[in-house]
Amino acid sequence: MYRCILFDLDGTLTDSGPGIVNCARYAIEKLGDVPPPDQFLLQFVGPPLQNSFQDLCGYGPEKTAEAIRFFRERYGPKGQYENTPAEGMAGLLANLKAEGRTVALASSKREDMCLSVCQRFGFAPYLDVIAGSPPLGDWSKADVIREALRRLEITDPSSVLMVGDRKYDVLGARECGISCVGVSFFGYALPGELEEAGAIAIVDSAAALEKFLLEH
Repeated sequence: MYRCILFDLDGTLTDSGPGIVNCARYAIEKLGDVPPPDQFLLQFVGPPLQNSFQDLCGYGPEKTAEAIRFFRERYGPKGQYENTPAEGMAGLLANLKAEGRTVALASSKREDMCLSVCQRFGFAPYLDVIAGSPPLGDWSKADVIREALRRLEITDPSSVLMVGDRKYDVLGARECGISCVGVSFFGYALPGELEEAGAIAIVDSAAALEKFLLEH
């Protein structure tokens, strides 16, 4: 049995697509560029912002840092509220805690924003640790997972499972010696993305995820 479950935030515990798209568009426009269509900007959901601005927009390090600053300029007062909780996930977190499992958040989103979102949607009481990126910089998924494990004082990764919706969750978990279950609640991953990255299972609802966790 996996004794500790780490959860991603965007696209896993919440549908944050609208807020992320709006903030990405805002940042690109503030830089004086023409933003791509919203459907393209949905690819910003999940990866660290530095990956998205570099890989999707072709920005160099300095422009990426400026884009992240503009993104966060809008996300704090507006973007974080353009967000809805995933159906059934608060109940799942509660059930996992009742079973005696350790439950934590590992998100590359800035940590203060993670805390705000988790408090607003009722996730925070069930999370032993809420780990996110620091105020400056944008950590990789592996960085955030390592920080969550450090705070939880877990040294044996074989007892830990990551739950996320993009390849970055799967690959970051693998880098830390952890397996990952993919979720397809909101469909932000590209077709075949989670399978190719090595997710050990893919589930399409909180109920299906709970069933998997009961069996593992």
